[in-house]
Amino acid sequence: MTTQPDLVSSPPDSGQGFKRDVSTTAIVLALALLLPLLFDETLIGNLAYYLLWAFIAIGLAIMWGHGGILSFGQTAFFGLAGYAYGVLTINLGDSWIASWAGFFGSLVLAGAAGALLGYMICYGKVTGIFIGIVTLSITLVFETFMAQTAGPQWTIGKAHLNGFNGMSGMSPLSIPWFGPEALVLDGNRFYVVVVVLLAIVYLCTQRMLKSSVGLTLASIRENPRRAEMLGIDIRRYQMLVFIIGGVLAGLSGALYTIWGSYITPSSMGLNAAALPVIWVATAGRKSIAGTIVATAGLVWLSQLLAVYGSEYALILMGLILLFVVLVAPQGFLPWLLQLAKKPLVWHRSRQVSLALPEKTGRSS
Repeated sequence: MTTQPDLVSSPPDSGQGFKRDVSTTAIVLALALLLPLLFDETLIGNLAYYLLWAFIAIGLAIMWGHGGILSFGQTAFFGLAGYAYGVLTINLGDSWIASWAGFFGSLVLAGAAGALLGYMICYGKVTGIFIGIVTLSITLVFETFMAQTAGPQWTIGKAHLNGFNGMSGMSPLSIPWFGPEALVLDGNRFYVVVVVLLAIVYLCTQRMLKSSVGLTLASIRENPRRAEMLGIDIRRYQMLVFIIGGVLAGLSGALYTIWGSYITPSSMGLNAAALPVIWVATAGRKSIAGTIVATAGLVWLSQLLAVYGSEYALILMGLILLFVVLVAPQGFLPWLLQLAKKPLVWHRSRQVSLALPEKTGRSS
């Protein structure tokens, strides 16, 4: 009879840490829900757009920062869920039941695709840089295929895939309300949906990463062979992070489709596949809160520069990635925090050094 190694036991203070996460998240969520009362609907709609990308980045942070798996396949799950939402809602109708069936159906499909890809990679013993090559290849193949579905024969029920032009005309999310018509979750209401989902995802991931699962993932990331020798089924945990990454990327894809009522193959291209990697690298890979902040900030900055030309945004993202690789391998945000702390540490050390001779003289 085998026993679980001490390596995967829960830390004694994980409960206290999670309680602090709940309190902090509740305060931030309350402040975020007050923003629609202070700003116009256009600004809030843009903020919802910036935040909906955080889910795909959180999934990659779990896979890369905590599971040690660098995947370029997140945008494939993103696009798959977006197209699935469009196909399901167009065929099921525009009722509130159909919208939520399409929403959850797209997440299930993205999770199933993540499980399939994870099974092929983990049990096929694909490791290291080859994981990035395989996931990027699958993403580009899927993007190329969807771009060539422009003919009238490329339909799924009532839904036309439309090739490079993409799908459009999907119904938004809605809920039953007083009266015969459902309440459409658009504008400020869509923003509320995004921030509430983001709070739930953040707490769930923090709970998982501070549990025995998180410690097990850390042990696999640091030394997979040693973890396997200790009796850990590393392939099962690696498949788990693939499923989580697929579902969270699918959540971003479904919300993106709902926000703009369209989805195109370009959302799965080479440029799109590299962006989540840059966002997570900027945040430091392991920080979920930092990933949310970095993603929203960089998406906002990209949109700001896109007004003058899309190439400026790509150049900036490339420079940020180059800076992180060469100067701040632990992440751009952690590097900034460390840089900000240096003057304070120097000031305190200076005070201590000035005080030491005086203390020495008194003692003598």
